[in-house]
Amino acid sequence: MTRLRIIAAIVGGIVAVGAAAGWYVYWYDRDDLPAGIATANGRIEAERVDIATKYGGRLAEIDVEEGDRVEKDQVLARMDDTELRARLHEAEAGVTSARQRLAERRAVLEERESDLVFARKELDRAVTLEEREVASEETVDRRRSQMESARAAVASAEAGIDAAEAQVEAAEATVERLRAELDDYVLTAPRAGRVQYRLAEPGEILGSGARVLTLLDMTDVRMTVYLPTPQAGQLAYGGEARLVLDAAPDYVIPARVSFVAGDAQFTPKYVETEDERETLMFRVEVRVPSDILEDYRDIVKTGVPGVAHIRIDEETEWPERLAVRLPDGG
Repeated sequence: MTRLRIIAAIVGGIVAVGAAAGWYVYWYDRDDLPAGIATANGRIEAERVDIATKYGGRLAEIDVEEGDRVEKDQVLARMDDTELRARLHEAEAGVTSARQRLAERRAVLEERESDLVFARKELDRAVTLEEREVASEETVDRRRSQMESARAAVASAEAGIDAAEAQVEAAEATVERLRAELDDYVLTAPRAGRVQYRLAEPGEILGSGARVLTLLDMTDVRMTVYLPTPQAGQLAYGGEARLVLDAAPDYVIPARVSFVAGDAQFTPKYVETEDERETLMFRVEVRVPSDILEDYRDIVKTGVPGVAHIRIDEETEWPERLAVRLPDGG
């Protein structure tokens, strides 16, 4: 046997021993548990929030990097708003102009109302003089016609005020809309979390709805697992669970059942063995309490594989090795 073959044989033996040891631990971990506790593999996931543009344009700046922690309402990025601000200034000037026209219309109305008062007095005087046979009927008719004209002028002036007020409201609405758009040019965090991805860079031209950043809410962490029908049927919402992660096997994280799928499905290949995939399974989510995550959100990571132990029988006691153990005595 050549030296290369000897080395290959040794390496193959090591791999075989390691695989056998892993297989033993995998099944021992399950066989050692009471019947009232179900076990399944999964990965840590967190609620993902996409930060996207509402309007198209040039991305001016991004204030965060991947991995940064952000707080609710923190400014994350800004779109170039030069053109929008120019439109806003134009709209604000339009409001000023509309208000001036309204003031002019009101002044005209006051003048027309004064003319109407004068015309009414002239008509009353003409009627009195006619009764005394001093003024003619023709004079009374002329004064009456003047009063009607003055009344029509008042009505026209009032209509002009209504139109001017509508123009002011329309101009103010345009300003409010543009200011709202201006606010949308600043992208903020809708909740506290951690930046997972930067999907765009300053200077890029983006369309409306384009994603700029992806956040992970580290206070909304769960593990998705799959359980067979007999076990899934016994689950209760809020039921207790324990998570043991491959990267930190010395810690046991408490969790609770938050979701059980209403329809059975095939299990993904990476979760169970080929034989078990032939059985319909139910998707189950277990969530870690947010108060615990708040204390450990700096070290929580997504994508980490592990094992979820879920109590399907409330009378079953947790074994000692699944007692809650958190870092720093948490």
